[in-house]
Amino acid sequence: MSSVALERRLRAGEFVITAEITPPLSADPQDLLDVALPLRGVADAVNVTDGASARAHLDVLTAAAILQRSGLDPVVQLTCRDRNRIALQSMLVGAAVQGLRNILILRGDNPEAGDQPDAKPVFDLDSNTLLATAAAIRDRGELPHGRPVGGKAEFFLGAADTPIDPPADWKPEGLKRKLKAGAQFVQTQFCLDPGVVRRYIERLREYQLTEQLFMLIGLAPLASARSARWIRKHLYGSVIPEALIERLEAAADQKLEGHRICIELMQQMQQIPGVAGVHLMAPLNTGAVPQVISEFRAGASSTRRAS
Repeated sequence: MSSVALERRLRAGEFVITAEITPPLSADPQDLLDVALPLRGVADAVNVTDGASARAHLDVLTAAAILQRSGLDPVVQLTCRDRNRIALQSMLVGAAVQGLRNILILRGDNPEAGDQPDAKPVFDLDSNTLLATAAAIRDRGELPHGRPVGGKAEFFLGAADTPIDPPADWKPEGLKRKLKAGAQFVQTQFCLDPGVVRRYIERLREYQLTEQLFMLIGLAPLASARSARWIRKHLYGSVIPEALIERLEAAADQKLEGHRICIELMQQMQQIPGVAGVHLMAPLNTGAVPQVISEFRAGASSTRRAS
């Protein structure tokens, strides 16, 4: 898969599906490929997390480079938590050297959330400043303080957001700042409520943000009602309606029902103007993602043939 697949497909107006993997804590690359290769030719791009859940893993640039050589289009997640600006600038240049174009800038979980809570956080830069740094390297060929950067960094820059059911006076100031800093696409936190997504996206459209940012809504193939409640409780900003959880509880096979719900939600998201695609994350259920994407695409193909 081309390293420009994600941007090209978004600009072509295709409904894009990205997925997310967490590199293992392993020095054997096959352990990474065992997780990633089922997504090859299935997902349009694959996010590679950076110290997810504030835990040590195979480093993100190495993992992303392995995926790219293996025919996937990686999205490098780069967090502000663990590195000062010098290290982050070096990471960005390293990504460019390896031809890694898709960069998703994130704050990162606090170390207290991980298995080494005494680790010292850095947070020298916030996510908007790091976005602006990446944009300066790409657009001006220099670091923010003016030092030249050789070569060409052809970054496609992403940011995160949390969908909300917007009150009447709500304005998307956070997204406006991320756009100004250099964001081109957005992947959101879980939002499994199409009504909330419609109202959130409509507000973004009022501010012309969906014309300038490709919005990918976070979804999940839920493994169980218990998993859904855990996500809603522990992952900040996650939106999972109680009615959906009750549907899972009533199902004879909760995992299968979770797959069906995810596909239904993907179909609904595809019909919302301003939604460019979806981003699938599956805590403790990563093996479900390739199957869900394949089933969704098969259904979409059948619909096109019937019409």
